[in-house]
This record gives sequence, structure tokens and C-alpha cells, in this order.
Amino acid sequence: MVSLCQERAGGEQGQSDTDVILGGAHSTDAIKSVIPSPEVNSRDRNTALAVLVAVNILNFYDRNVIGALAEPIRREFHLDDTQVGLLGSIFIWLYAIVGVPLGRIADGRSRKRLLAGGMAAWSVLTAMAAMAGSYSMLLISRLGFAVGEAVVAPTATSWIGDLFPSEKRAGPLALFMIGVPAGAALTYFFSGSIAQAFGWRVAMVVAAAPALLLIPLLLRLREPVRGAAEARAVQSEASTMSIMAVLRIPTFQWIIASGALVNFNHYALGTFMPALLSRVHHVTLAQSGIATGIAYMSGGVVGSLIAGWFGDRVALGTSGGRLKWGAAFALAGAPAAYFGIQAESTTATVALLAVFYLTLCSYYGFVYSSIQDIVPPSTRATAMAVYFMAMYLCGASFGPLLTGKMSDVLAHRAAALAGSPLITDAVRAIGLRQAMLAMPVLSVLLSIVLFLGSRTIGWDSGELKRRNSA
Repeated sequence: MVSLCQERAGGEQGQSDTDVILGGAHSTDAIKSVIPSPEVNSRDRNTALAVLVAVNILNFYDRNVIGALAEPIRREFHLDDTQVGLLGSIFIWLYAIVGVPLGRIADGRSRKRLLAGGMAAWSVLTAMAAMAGSYSMLLISRLGFAVGEAVVAPTATSWIGDLFPSEKRAGPLALFMIGVPAGAALTYFFSGSIAQAFGWRVAMVVAAAPALLLIPLLLRLREPVRGAAEARAVQSEASTMSIMAVLRIPTFQWIIASGALVNFNHYALGTFMPALLSRVHHVTLAQSGIATGIAYMSGGVVGSLIAGWFGDRVALGTSGGRLKWGAAFALAGAPAAYFGIQAESTTATVALLAVFYLTLCSYYGFVYSSIQDIVPPSTRATAMAVYFMAMYLCGASFGPLLTGKMSDVLAHRAAALAGSPLITDAVRAIGLRQAMLAMPVLSVLLSIVLFLGSRTIGWDSGELKRRNSA
């Protein structure tokens, strides 16, 4: 079994050496307890949270720019929907794989320096996509972009976990995850309009620039000691877990399955909603972008805030309260998705898909805080990286690709039924609409999985408390 040993923690964390083995056995070397630094003051905590939220907004702005520009890119390079979907999926595959080693680094080194380096990398690679002369060059730029973006979630969620205690984490984590809808909404608001006026390459450069402006602000932040927000912050052999030990936690297994389902829908919707509006409702590129942005901003921000506010309150009741409410929201999203995709009115489609997106974004406030309740502070970045790898490889990576493939297959079928030898825009609209009906089905499955996770989290969170008090 391969060993993966953490490096000596940076001086600003004040941590001791930690040797964690991939296979499941702990190091035979003693792991010393450390005394946490004083709790982060409210001003530093709020400043750090604001900067991390801004980083995540830009993260998802750049991540969704391919979806916002999918139609002009498809036309220029003569792509089918499968190839458009691959632009989203190929990013996710590498993103998921490199996230685990980067998460291990984030558990032992300076999170802010790692995050700053990732921001610089993804900004440069986004700008390079504007110079692509072929579809292959676009694919290569997205691969490099993935490496830069893979540092964000493990570093930032671990950082936030050390700023806020368990009973107050749902709100800050939900606020951080507002970056998902807000960043996506902004790219749909601006990228389509910029592309219509100046071309998609200019829109790609505009997407790249803002991340570089945030790096100096990020580097000025004070990074908290790991475990500083815990009621009893101890870095001991008992409180450190290997990757395999994390994977054996029943609730974590259910959460990974839920992540695969929710992110299939997230990435399928993000890649193809503008195309659905353009093909079915015959709106312009700018109009489809603005309409998608409205749905993302209204539904996503409201969903994130509701889950953050509500998640901390239900946590005071039953241990599985957050996951049960996550299940309820997921179930409510299924009919909204179905009727939104089938609606003939543009307004109805946008409104119902906004409700569907609200339920998708509520997932973060309910579920991410639950992850931090079942793993120790010293393993949080690694646990998040493992979670992201599994749910991206098993779900998100297939969202754009399989939806695109189903769209092509169903478009060919519609053309054959109509007796047409050509794949026209009309049959492309039929194919895409039918392919996207997979999303409400997956929302029902997501609800079931989250409910099953709510049945095991009480034992798993109690087991973590027993480990820490040993």
C-alpha cells in the first residue's frame, strides 16, 4: 500500500509533523498535541470569509464561461453536442484527480499561498483559451485550467471550518457556496452580451482578468490554526484519519453519492440551459445568457441563503436534520425541473428552472457543514478533496458529456422519425429537451440518498467526538 506523508506544517499554523498513510494504518511515530492559537477575532474572520466568497465567485465565473459561450464556439469549430459536453467533462476529470494531492498539501501547508497559486494558474489558462485555433487547443486549455481551480474547495472549506464552530458553520459555508450561482450568473449576464458585441474570444479574456486582482488581498489575510474553532482542538493520533478511514464512514459514502447526483444536474444545466433557450425559445445569444443569469442569481442565491440560515437552526435539533431538509429540497426540485424543461413559455421555463436551481444550491448549506461534523479538523481539506474527486468523476463529469450525447442521439432519432436526412436546429431542440429530462429523475434519487445519509450521521458524528476525547 502506497504511503503519502504530509510535509511539516507551515510556521504560521504552528503544527507538528503528521504522517498519514493512504492504506488505513497510522504512523508509528507519536503525534504531539498542539495548543490552538486564540480564536480568530470577528473582524479578521469576516474579512477572510468575504475574500474567500469573492474567490469562489470568480472561480465559478470562469468555470461556466464555456457554457455561456457554447453556441458561438460550437458554430465556429463545427461541433456537435457531445463535443461541447466534452469541454465541460474533460475539465472535471483532471480537476477531480489532482484535487486529492492538493487537498493533502492544504492539510499541511499554507492554504492561502496554495490558493493564490491556483488562482494565478486558472486565470492564465482561461486567457489562453481565447487564442485557441482548434478544438484540440480548447481542450488543452481546459485541462490546465482544471489544475488551478482544483485548489479552491479543499483550501477554502478547510479554512472556513477553522473560523467558525460546528453549530455556526452552515451559514458561512452556504455564503461561500453562493459563489456557485453568483459566479455562474455573472458569466451568463456578461459573457453572452460581450460575445455578441465583440466575439467569444474577447469574452474569454474578460473572464480571466479579475482573479489576478484578488491575489494581493488573499495574501494579506491571516490564516487560522487548524482546529482553532473546535470546542476541544486537539491534533492527536486518535483525531487524525487516513483517506481509507474517511471513506469507510457510512455518512460520507452517502454524501459522495449525493454529490455525484447533484453535480450531474449542476453541470448539465450550466452547459445546456443557454442552448435550450436559444434552440427551443429562439432567443438571441445575449438574451439566453441574461435569462440564464437571472435564473442562477435569483434561484441560486436564495437557495444558498435559505440553506445557510435554516441549516444552523435544524442542526440544533436532530443530528440528521440538515440532511433530511436537503432531501426535502431535492425532492421539490424534480417537478420544477420537469415542467420548466417542457414549458412552451420562455418566462415559465426561466422561472421554473430558477426554482430547480434553488433546490440544487440549497444542497451546499445542508451537506457541506455535515461533512465537517464527521471528520477531524486535521483531515478536512483531504476529506473535501476526496469527496470532490469521487462526486466529480462519478457525476459531474458525466453531466455535460452524457447530456450532450443523449441530445445528439435523440436529435438523430427525431430526424429519422420526421424522414429528414439533415440534423436541423429544430431536431436539435427536440433532442436537447428530451435529454435534459434526466435531471428531474436524478433529483428524486438525490432526495433518497440524502435521507439515507440522515439515518447514519448521528452515530458518525458521535464517533468523531469519542475519537477526539480519547
